[in-house]
Amino acid sequence: MTVVIHSTTVVTGDADGAIHHDAAIAIEGRRIAAIGPSAEIRARFPQAEQVDGTNRAVMPGFANTHTHFGLTLARGVYEDLSPPHKPPFCGGLSPLPLPPLTAEENAVMCQLGALEAIRSGTTLVLEDGFNIESYAPQMVATGLRMVLAERAWDREGASIGDPTPFTVSERLAEAGIARIERLHARWHGAGEGRISVGVAAWAPDMCSPELLRRLRALQQKLDTLCTIHLNQIWGEVAAVQAQRDGMLPTEYLASLGFLHDRLVAAHCRCMEHREEKLLGAARVSVAFNSAIAARRGLSPRISVLEAEGCNIAMGTDNMAEDMVEVMRTGLFMERIRREDGRQPTPEQALAWATRNGYRACGVPDGGWLAQGNRADLIMIRTDRAHLVPLMRLVSGFVHQGQAADVQSVMVDGRWIMREGEVLTMDEAHIVREADRIGRTAWAKLFAERPDLEVPPGFAQA
Repeated sequence: MTVVIHSTTVVTGDADGAIHHDAAIAIEGRRIAAIGPSAEIRARFPQAEQVDGTNRAVMPGFANTHTHFGLTLARGVYEDLSPPHKPPFCGGLSPLPLPPLTAEENAVMCQLGALEAIRSGTTLVLEDGFNIESYAPQMVATGLRMVLAERAWDREGASIGDPTPFTVSERLAEAGIARIERLHARWHGAGEGRISVGVAAWAPDMCSPELLRRLRALQQKLDTLCTIHLNQIWGEVAAVQAQRDGMLPTEYLASLGFLHDRLVAAHCRCMEHREEKLLGAARVSVAFNSAIAARRGLSPRISVLEAEGCNIAMGTDNMAEDMVEVMRTGLFMERIRREDGRQPTPEQALAWATRNGYRACGVPDGGWLAQGNRADLIMIRTDRAHLVPLMRLVSGFVHQGQAADVQSVMVDGRWIMREGEVLTMDEAHIVREADRIGRTAWAKLFAERPDLEVPPGFAQA
């Protein structure tokens, strides 16, 4: 069916920043058929379903290029437990372990993450996870466009930033590669092509040279993209230098041929300039996870990475999936870091969160609105107290917008949320079950581990 959204404002998100007022956008099948003056487009498509866009704006959907849906389980816990930024470094990103869940329980938490993503206007997600095969069916059913990147590592008994010696486990390496191959064989191209499967190396201090070479070869064989956590915390940098004869994490990857233009490097916030140069020379995409960076008290040098040639995209990372918050936080963090009240612009932040993210995920014909592009878009309400007077729509939305402004979400020409109702998921059930699962799991963990310090204000199940 052809759909025409008329009498609206169309923010194309293209390289020129074109905005069409009193406009319409026509969608035929999975593609955008036309954008232009409202009367003209309605006349061209008289048989189309007519959607009134009065007091609405149509924008490209957000691309979340780095997240872990299952870590919604850690909301309100991990945000305030960052590891030290100065020596002595400790292992892991939190002093508290994550409570164990069954595969079914984890799938619910992942659905919760997807639900929040849709509600905040996300249309494309790169999910970096473990044993994704166990929740892939639920992810396909969300209607989102996704890159499912199954994770591999071969360092035993440690986590990112652990200062202990590197113990290689061939068993872990083989298991990780087998999971990636299984996931790709079963789910690559699923959802009528919305789903692709990528390769994830956990982090430089979690992967041996042998495993990184194997993962690079597998990525090339599967003709897919690759992702890795890179320079996430200073403990990771110290660990790699101790393990790899003083090399910095990015230098370590470069020495193995692991840097390339189909790599999405998440974080990149504890770097020296020579590392930023290496990433730029290889045309790596960087997932700027601004909200978690702000929570951690660390941020990458985005202007430097961009100037060196990196493609800057955005992601939520842990605990939250609100890309509106991520976009605004990224703008604010960079302005503070640069001590510049004008740069970056809201239009740049929007590009990071949309067009650049689609490029990072290997979708060249999405992330902005143009004839022939994929029909991945959102509709936001513009008649809201915090958005009027409506004079510079992009600036107003980047600076003041809220996830709640997103009213409708379309992926591949199909509505997955319409006028505030998510159509692909049972929202009430998922929210209720996720709350029960999370409360029960944490209460059980603290009951079984009296040695663990319970965070202040923690609600018992």
